[in-house]
Amino acid sequence: MSSFTSPLIVSPMSDGRRWKLHRSFTYHVGSEYSNMVVVVPAGSITDFASIPSIFWSLLPSWGKYGKAAVVHDWLYHQHNILSRGSKSSITRKEADIIFYEGMLVSGTRRWKAEVMYWAVRLFGQLAWRK
Repeated sequence: MSSFTSPLIVSPMSDGRRWKLHRSFTYHVGSEYSNMVVVVPAGSITDFASIPSIFWSLLPSWGKYGKAAVVHDWLYHQHNILSRGSKSSITRKEADIIFYEGMLVSGTRRWKAEVMYWAVRLFGQLAWRK
């Protein structure tokens, strides 16, 4: 099973919506000892899950899926992953699958992970292009 191998240490920014990472944050894709790694560097900015406020009672922007959301934000920003020590391009679908996997690893209920996965599949294109 894949794993998050470092703690997520963040602080809120003055806008009240975004957070800044104080330490780099690592996720191994596919298994704990995988050569495919996402490293989100210190100083990165995240809004966790970009969920419209109307849905926050069901799916708040922060939950068990918070770490997976940070990784997903970074993948959408960079469009690449470290594989055997060098950067490799990934597709939007691959980024979304990593998000789904990370949510399950974090203990997110499967139905929530599936709802969030399909939300980014259906509505994430604009964010991917930014």
